[in-house]
Amino acid sequence: MTETPLGLSQTPAHARALPPLRVAVAGLGAVGLKIVEALDEGLDGCVLTAVSARDKAAAADRLSALTRPVPVVDIAELEPLADLVVECAPAALLPAIVEPFLRAGKTAVVLSSGALLANEGLITIARAHGGQIVVPTGALLGLDAVTAAAEGEIRAVRMVTRKPVRGLVGAPYLVENGIAIEDITGPLRIFHGTPREAAVGFPANLNVAVALSLAGIGPDRTTLEIWADPALERNTHRIEVEADSATFTMAIENIPTDNPKTGRITALSVLAYLRKLRAPLRVGS
Repeated sequence: MTETPLGLSQTPAHARALPPLRVAVAGLGAVGLKIVEALDEGLDGCVLTAVSARDKAAAADRLSALTRPVPVVDIAELEPLADLVVECAPAALLPAIVEPFLRAGKTAVVLSSGALLANEGLITIARAHGGQIVVPTGALLGLDAVTAAAEGEIRAVRMVTRKPVRGLVGAPYLVENGIAIEDITGPLRIFHGTPREAAVGFPANLNVAVALSLAGIGPDRTTLEIWADPALERNTHRIEVEADSATFTMAIENIPTDNPKTGRITALSVLAYLRKLRAPLRVGS
């Protein structure tokens, strides 16, 4: 082996050549389509092999411009076609998408992380069969710092989320509690509780809070506030962590996709994870 300028061992090409990871994408909304297009353009170490979508005909039409056409199949047909699945679908479909991959000892990248709290048996299945559930950083930041702090003692984690009104309208929590936000003229706190509670009340909005809680002290000890703000155009998150190793505060403003509930950085986070899988240099834990 030779040494690189960074002092890293460099394995000869013939000894490190591996077949590309076969990637399936379940769900073809704003995030899923972005991931599919990026994989089609080329991502070292990965190749797109299958897509699943509710409306196959519409999906095939959306994918007609791909340089390397892939089959659009039912969810149940994905697992034999791929080594890894990226779940970008409605939360209710999470078990059907993920479980076959976990039982086969494969990897599932989960964006509907809030649904994991209602399907914790998937973690047991992954453990029993050698599979892995990956929750990417998504629209958050600093999960590396939180997971590192969790190796010691975290005393408190608090998250405050502020979103444009259009990204929250129709959330089950608002409907069930008769909270109308369409005509508010200033910031309004609409929720104070835990990520576990928010995952039920805001299933399309607060996957980030669940991801934070899973990285840190859990969905019942993390505290969360949600604000609707008619002046905002971006989803904003502020996180405060108190631990025996560090005290830190993080804030991010996410530019939404065509779907106001989802930030553009979510798809990019998945692509960054996929790129790391076969990268010769990996930055971040």
